Amino acid sequence: MASSSSSGLTFKLHPLVIVNISDHYTRVKSQTNGCSDGGPPSPPPRVYGCVIGVQRGRTVEIFNSFELLYDPVTHSLDRAFIEKKQELYKKVFPHFYILGWYSTGSDAEESDMQIHKALMDINESPVYVLLNPSINPAQKDLPVTIYESELHVIDGIPQLIFVCSSYTIETVEAERISVDHVAHLKPSDGGSAATQLAAHLTGIHSAIKMLNSRIRVLHHYLVAMQKGEIPCENSLLRQVSSLLRRLPAIESEKFQDDFLMLLPGYENSIRIIKSFSTDGFDFQIYLQEYNDTLLIAYLAMFTNCSSTMNELVDKFNTAYDRHSRRGGRTAFI
Repeated sequence: MASSSSSGLTFKLHPLVIVNISDHYTRVKSQTNGCSDGGPPSPPPRVYGCVIGVQRGRTVEIFNSFELLYDPVTHSLDRAFIEKKQELYKKVFPHFYILGWYSTGSDAEESDMQIHKALMDINESPVYVLLNPSINPAQKDLPVTIYESELHVIDGIPQLIFVCSSYTIETVEAERISVDHVAHLKPSDGGSAATQLAAHLTGIHSAIKMLNSRIRVLHHYLVAMQKGEIPCENSLLRQVSSLLRRLPAIESEKFQDDFLMLLPGYENSIRIIKSFSTDGFDFQIYLQEYNDTLLIAYLAMFTNCSSTMNELVDKFNTAYDRHSRRGGRTAFI
């Protein structure tokens, strides 16, 4: 492998590509570890995918990536899958085309050249983006290397070899916002992501436990009111009735078993409300008001979603105005 490329190309790499490769590797590694039978630890998996973008003259800009279906036994790619993905991307981003491929590992391997050659019928000079997933606290640079292929004569035999190429990180406004959000998700106390997730789930569990305890207190209060142990309070009964009307309008038996019957004697609570109703309890009117309340809640939810979508469209139009499109900048999704 030569030390550096002599092609003179300028590579610009967008953060979305690095995030996609890292996410791909994390998912595959998690699935691999989950399927282990307690034997010796398996070697780190390798993932494969294509990188897409545009090339303007001597500048190659890598915008996005997608996963590849690769058979490590036969060292073959699913050509139909690549063609289908390329066709779908062309419909949304007509200027994007496949620039090369990516993988994970500490260094390029000999078997990588077979995949590289297999993509030469799509791009005559594909690029190879390699992400090193191992953690090195002493390393300051990004663990990403971009390789090109060059034809060199070795021992009188012409051979294709990988050569390193320099690159720069290119971002647009939407990417900067996303990367900043991801950066803030990192635990600030030096703990692992699992520790942060455990703390989050513990908080949710505590909230659910508190809600359950308060519902039990309310249920015991209604039972005591029915037995005459405490005086009847119509204002409290109206509040309980209003709370029950906010429940989702789902009539399946499974939902009632899983959601409505959280506490023993739930039906008894309904009977308590009926028994204290001086004008009688018309269940049809109850259901009608119940459904009207749900309808208002659903309309409010749709209105909120529409408002949020309008704000997103306005921000998108601001980030990608006509001037940026005339300049050749392609929208980031």
